[in-house]
Amino acid sequence: MRRAQIIRNTLETQISIHLNLDGTGKSVLETGVPFLDHMLDQISRHGMIDLEVAAKGDLHIDAHHTVEDIGITLGQALIQAAGDKKGLRRYGHAYVPLDEALSRVVIDLSGRPGLVFNVEFTRARIGEFDVDLIHEFFQGLTNHALITLHIDNLSGKNAHHQAETIFKAFGRALRMAIEHDPAAAGIIPSTKGSL
Repeated sequence: MRRAQIIRNTLETQISIHLNLDGTGKSVLETGVPFLDHMLDQISRHGMIDLEVAAKGDLHIDAHHTVEDIGITLGQALIQAAGDKKGLRRYGHAYVPLDEALSRVVIDLSGRPGLVFNVEFTRARIGEFDVDLIHEFFQGLTNHALITLHIDNLSGKNAHHQAETIFKAFGRALRMAIEHDPAAAGIIPSTKGSL
């Protein structure tokens, strides 16, 4: 089973993540940041990943450390659960619309961290949530999952819709990348022989 459990404790946050890449899209999310819970649920449901996240952070300051550290911890869980990546498709992509908003996400399980984030949110906050933290979440995830990730919001006037299409597209692109490729069973999808 492609599962991982990561516990990451710092002076700023205490985070526990359970991840099952072969799940059914179930999630149990208690981050203390309601909008992030909503977005993580999109990853779980659209990625068909079972995800449990419990986090306590210094929310009396702001949500920055909590959101970033959850990204870091989720990245650690993803790389652990994916293992040596034998037989996986490696690449994944998705376009997801929500009303006027449209986002594209492309993933490579490359073993090399790289994030390209082309998103101009139409406002700075979604409720109490600072939209800058979406970049911080994906930067932490990218660095620790060792993936190449391109995120492009192609249209959108509603910041909530923009964010939701990004997280849904990420879930769907990840689902494609971690799928088993029957034509490449037991083979690492790289000419180098490792990822």
